[in-house]
Amino acid sequence: MRERIEALMAEIAGLSCKTDQEIEEARVRLLGKKGEVTKLFEEFRTVAPELKREFGQKLNVLKNTAAAKIEELKEAAAESPAAGAAAFDYTMPGDPVALGSRHPVSIAREEIVGIFRKFGYDVAEGPEVEDDWHVFEALNFPPEHPAREMQDTFFISDSDNPVLLRTHTSSVQVRAMEKMPLPIRIVCPGRVFRNEAISARAHCIFHQVEGLYIDENVTFADMKQAILLFAREMFGAQTQIRMRPSYFPFTEPSAEIDVSCNICGGKGCNVCKGTGWLEIMGCGMVDPNVLEASGIDSKKYSGFAFGMGVERIAMLKWQVRDLRNYFENDLRFLKEFETSL
Repeated sequence: MRERIEALMAEIAGLSCKTDQEIEEARVRLLGKKGEVTKLFEEFRTVAPELKREFGQKLNVLKNTAAAKIEELKEAAAESPAAGAAAFDYTMPGDPVALGSRHPVSIAREEIVGIFRKFGYDVAEGPEVEDDWHVFEALNFPPEHPAREMQDTFFISDSDNPVLLRTHTSSVQVRAMEKMPLPIRIVCPGRVFRNEAISARAHCIFHQVEGLYIDENVTFADMKQAILLFAREMFGAQTQIRMRPSYFPFTEPSAEIDVSCNICGGKGCNVCKGTGWLEIMGCGMVDPNVLEASGIDSKKYSGFAFGMGVERIAMLKWQVRDLRNYFENDLRFLKEFETSL
């Protein structure tokens, strides 16, 4: 046994391994269940009692030397650039990275704005915290209008010109009329706020895209054609529109715009409630009082304005029945839009 122990000590001292696989093979050969060192410990049971002390010490030294040598080889292999390069296969595919996607409201907003950009409209933006003048007064809202009451609007301060959260992006149109040179052709996307109970069809926060075109000799026919072109770009080339008389303080005449239902093709279904039409926006010719309030000669210039809810357009485009889905950050809902646009 003494000769075998000395031979194994010499072998361990000269042991050289370059790869992790060679190191593991050496460990199993020496220290495994059927390894050389393990066999010597099993034979140790038959050693004469007077020799047990000597051989026991030698076997413990052998075992510790073998374990230390294996650890030394592992550390050397880990620090070796060549070994590391050999251990890592650069041709293997990488770990997948979970990518996010754009929110459906952002997708719809960008598509709406992109369509009007093609028509020659610029994009204008303004503050969400506004004053009464830009949100109501300059837009011809009468003092007794319900929108100017606390139950419909989030007021921040109370004064002669109260500060509030804007209820529509029409305030951006007022700022544009005050500062931009004529003619003006803009779309105004943004977030707006109204004091409404949250439900499947209403929310206190939502998004709008409003448009404004002011120039000489702008007519109702120009507005109708612009909206028809938008509807066909957004919902398909076969889309038709209809205009219903309506009222807005800042336009006269005013109209509500319906598009033919893109689900049933205008034949009637549960989405359009059997009418074949879906409401998408309001519009009208800019009231002369609004033009004059912003310093524009209403006798020389005319224009039209329109406005739509982005969530409404998105609901119609993707047949979403609950407005709250857009605000709850439910990944099951959002993942459905990973391939959209």
